[in-house]
Amino acid sequence: MAGLRSLLAPLARRVRLIVSRAVVRLVDDGGKLQTVQIDMLAGETMDGIERFQEYGFSSHPHPGAEAVALAVCGQRAHTVAVSVDDRRYRLAGLAQGEVALYDDLGNVVHLSRDRILVNGASLVEVTAPAVTVNAATEHNGNITLNGNLQVNGAISASGQVSSDTGVSIGALELGTHTHGGVTAGADSTGGPQ
Repeated sequence: MAGLRSLLAPLARRVRLIVSRAVVRLVDDGGKLQTVQIDMLAGETMDGIERFQEYGFSSHPHPGAEAVALAVCGQRAHTVAVSVDDRRYRLAGLAQGEVALYDDLGNVVHLSRDRILVNGASLVEVTAPAVTVNAATEHNGNITLNGNLQVNGAISASGQVSSDTGVSIGALELGTHTHGGVTAGADSTGGPQ
């Protein structure tokens, strides 16, 4: 029986070490596949560990993040990191079924039960050749538009409309047009020219 135990001991050790918890120490995000340096068992530091991430999602964790490491075929020399999380920054309090992308600065894209919330810690920037929004929209705050504006529909304003260079309606320039048929008293002028 002791002989069988000694034969099975290396196999049992490999099975026990297939899945490990780890702490991320360094990240190399410059290659085709991110690699990390991790600490696993007491005093066991492994470098150049490939970190597999879900297609379409990429992150660069801070040192101190926690990982799940797998020793492929039970061989520690072929360890990969399959999941990395950081409890220091995790977005908590989501309702069942909700999903969020987040970072350590407070930038969040939150797919809640009834809306999509985008919170930028300092700026939200959209860059594309064209953007189409098919929705009734409401904007709270000032808008600065750097470029031309074309409106295919009516414009209504409850406040002052002003221009530094003039306003035209058809061929009529509102700031420089003249009126003919001017007479004294209570008479009306002619139409604008």
